[in-house]
Amino acid sequence: MTVSFEGDSVAQLFSAAVRAAAGSGHAAHPRGMPTRELLNVHLVLTRPRARLLHLPTGRIVNPAFAVAETVWHLMGTDDPWIFDYNAQLRQYADDGVLRGAYGPRMRRWGGSLDQLARVIAILRQDAHSRRAVIQLYDPARDALGHRDVPCTLGFRFHLRDGRLHMSTSMRSQDVWVGFPYDMFFTTVLHELMAGWVGARLGEYHHHVDSLHVYERDMAAAAGLPLGDPGPVAEMLPLVTPWDSFDRLLDHVRHGGSLGEHPGWASMGDVMHSYRLWKDGELERAERAAEEIPAPLGPALLSWYAHLRNRRKRAITTGAGR
Repeated sequence: MTVSFEGDSVAQLFSAAVRAAAGSGHAAHPRGMPTRELLNVHLVLTRPRARLLHLPTGRIVNPAFAVAETVWHLMGTDDPWIFDYNAQLRQYADDGVLRGAYGPRMRRWGGSLDQLARVIAILRQDAHSRRAVIQLYDPARDALGHRDVPCTLGFRFHLRDGRLHMSTSMRSQDVWVGFPYDMFFTTVLHELMAGWVGARLGEYHHHVDSLHVYERDMAAAAGLPLGDPGPVAEMLPLVTPWDSFDRLLDHVRHGGSLGEHPGWASMGDVMHSYRLWKDGELERAERAAEEIPAPLGPALLSWYAHLRNRRKRAITTGAGR
């Protein structure tokens, strides 16, 4: 039996999926870790640019990590700079490298094949093709016992009636922690691919074999507000020419000029602000975040407020010992 959800924002899908998994999921204990799990879940996002989860009363995400991970994947790298945006990823690394990193598999499969370029060429040649596929899971690598095994199996694209639809297949997804960040990346890829093949943005489909909530997150999930989260702002457009795409990503990563691309400029500004925060320049980081357009800027400020509150709680707890 397939469990289905449809929404016009990631916030809607997240809220519905969390409540369903926590409320009616079955107990499963992979690798000894207790979860509540739904099998065979299909989620449809009708507005892929409403991709940023911002529910400050229920679930606060780090938009700087969402942006950085997306840039990291699209650059085709497994370089360790991603740990500057999420240090918890280090626990999944082998010899300092995330062996399941999507970027090299997507941009340099077998050391040379750029699957993004291949899909663009396929759809430009045959608009009705069913072969526009990006593969991530590699049995030859993923049976070697590395800590990091891709949860995403691959992506598929279908160009119909001038609209590009995208489907993602996942073997596993932690809906509370991983879902918001995965949806951010995959819908950015969807939007970019639509631009590269000259199509309007269609529906985004997300297929998950095991959608689950870990028991450690059940209390937080129970605090998620009931009801529809309401209207959600779309992000600024990110469509950009393919022939200059890698240069643009390098500018986003290192802080180059992006004035002609307001959507990507806001992505770069988020990464810059977070680097200031990590360097201890908290006020400068917050002032920079205040200049970033919605929804990224307000979400980043919510994350900074969350970090400040967490620091205060840690100090208070330590002082009481």
